[in-house]
Amino acid sequence: MMILALKLILAHFIGDFVLQPAHWVEDKLEKKGRSKYLYFHIGVHLLALLIILQFQHILPILVIVVTHFLIDLGKLSLTNAKNYRWLFVLDQVLHLLVLGAVLYWIEPFPLDFSNLLTENTLLLITFLVFVTYVSGIIMRMLLAPYIDEIAKNDVSEEGGSLKNAGTYIGMLERLFVFGFILMQQWAAIGLLIAAKSVFRFGDLNKGKNRKLTEYVLIGTLLSFGLAILSGTFYMYLAEQL
Repeated sequence: MMILALKLILAHFIGDFVLQPAHWVEDKLEKKGRSKYLYFHIGVHLLALLIILQFQHILPILVIVVTHFLIDLGKLSLTNAKNYRWLFVLDQVLHLLVLGAVLYWIEPFPLDFSNLLTENTLLLITFLVFVTYVSGIIMRMLLAPYIDEIAKNDVSEEGGSLKNAGTYIGMLERLFVFGFILMQQWAAIGLLIAAKSVFRFGDLNKGKNRKLTEYVLIGTLLSFGLAILSGTFYMYLAEQL
């Protein structure tokens, strides 16, 4: 089953990403179902599936190709400047669900959803939510007294900042730290801290704003501290289960 699953996913990656040039995508977005590249794209998928599956499972291949065409056509019809990112995610999820259904059709495998809500799973999900969202809110609450002061004294305004960039950076760094702790890779946490320090050094040095430097340092230490405490506490609780 694993080999077949990997073949289906590989064919999907080749057809949807490797062998789909940017100008194909642009033409499809502009012309929708009238774009010749939509049909070229489906032909590439068909060819990739036939070659990788060695011309076996012809009927499941046809089901994958037809559903892929319908999903892509629906995505192109609904796509606009505001929703294209979410539709891309939905598009990929639907394609993978079709591949999963076809895999189950060819090689049936047991479906056991009882493990989704085990103690270990719920514990992990709880800590992931805490590390990403809850920790971010806690940090904003703790740093609130300094935010207005930093905004008044920040002299490094060249280029501004990406919307919500700080929030996403914080989430990602805490997830990395949490994951490194679960893998017992403490040295990697030090490397991550060093990497962030290098990236921020230019901004802080150029701004010559001591308050901003102190604010960033406090935020960084809070973020890493919460992630380390979360990872350590998770490991302790997981051992008790």
